[in-house]
Amino acid sequence: MKIMESVKKYRNAITIVLALIGIGLMMYYDYCDTTCSYLKGDIWGIDLKWFGSAYMAAIIVFVTFKQTPFVRALLAVGLGVEVHLYSFQVQNDVYCPFCLAFSVMIIVSFIINYEVPSAWFENRRRMWLYFLGEVNFPMFKIKKLPLFIVSVLGYLAILLTFSGSVTPAYGQEAVLRVPSLGKGPYEIMMFADYLCPPCRQIDSKTEPLFKELLATDQVRITFVDVPFSRVTPMYAKYYLYSVNAGANEHGILHIRKVLFDAAQVKNIKMEDELIGYLKKQKISWKVMDEKSIFPMLSAMIKENKVDSTPTCVIKYSATDVKIFVGTDEIWDGLTKFKAHLLTVKK
Repeated sequence: MKIMESVKKYRNAITIVLALIGIGLMMYYDYCDTTCSYLKGDIWGIDLKWFGSAYMAAIIVFVTFKQTPFVRALLAVGLGVEVHLYSFQVQNDVYCPFCLAFSVMIIVSFIINYEVPSAWFENRRRMWLYFLGEVNFPMFKIKKLPLFIVSVLGYLAILLTFSGSVTPAYGQEAVLRVPSLGKGPYEIMMFADYLCPPCRQIDSKTEPLFKELLATDQVRITFVDVPFSRVTPMYAKYYLYSVNAGANEHGILHIRKVLFDAAQVKNIKMEDELIGYLKKQKISWKVMDEKSIFPMLSAMIKENKVDSTPTCVIKYSATDVKIFVGTDEIWDGLTKFKAHLLTVKK
């Protein structure tokens, strides 16, 4: 009882803290340096992260001015929204830890602001309608509005306006093969996006290691460009063009470094600018039908359930496949794989 009394006494402050954590989660999700998530959504073309931040900011404002009815109504709307977002993640079997943590902030805030509805004491047959509580808006001449109805309205609003995607895909028909480096019984697949900062970091770190692995003639390495960013297909096209020009293994690794620099250091978004930069870096290429390769890349992304970058898949055998996500995890996985190769050679 004392705990509940303390929570009720300081619930405004607690609600503000939880809302600030929610905003922090959205900001970290946008700028994190571990992985880039491909579970994304928007409302009317505006990224859901910004709606989430604005939503929490509105709660802070209403709490500050002690507008409890609006706070509870907003939290009820949030519950309805989260029901749809939870179902979207379950349906696609992809889960965003930031989104789930954000929803926890909403649920906890709703619980500490919950009040037993007076309607329960008047008509027990209507208890189901008021199980989330009630809210009064005297200025609108609204009394005992069931928060369940408010929550349903939130669900319907997100259902009609939300557009979500899990794994981006290329298009067109497939007739060629995805280019790979090296040969051998082992296979490494690196899934990356040229505009993903962690991808650039691990690409630079793994280049010397990949050269060592390729020298063993036991490893085949495939780079799969994941089109999370709007301009990624353009970069993927010139990677394929460069491979088609006959670049050797070391040259291809250098080409990827140049493309990462073009995307993140030079911030190149236009094709003519990218062409000029590649010429300046003395990168040659030969035009090919890249649209024949793109569906294969999409299939590899889907088959390996890649929903964030960087992701590394190491196939020790047909039945022994290991997946690593994030720079630290990938590096650890690759170094262990290198040690395994040394054991095999012996």
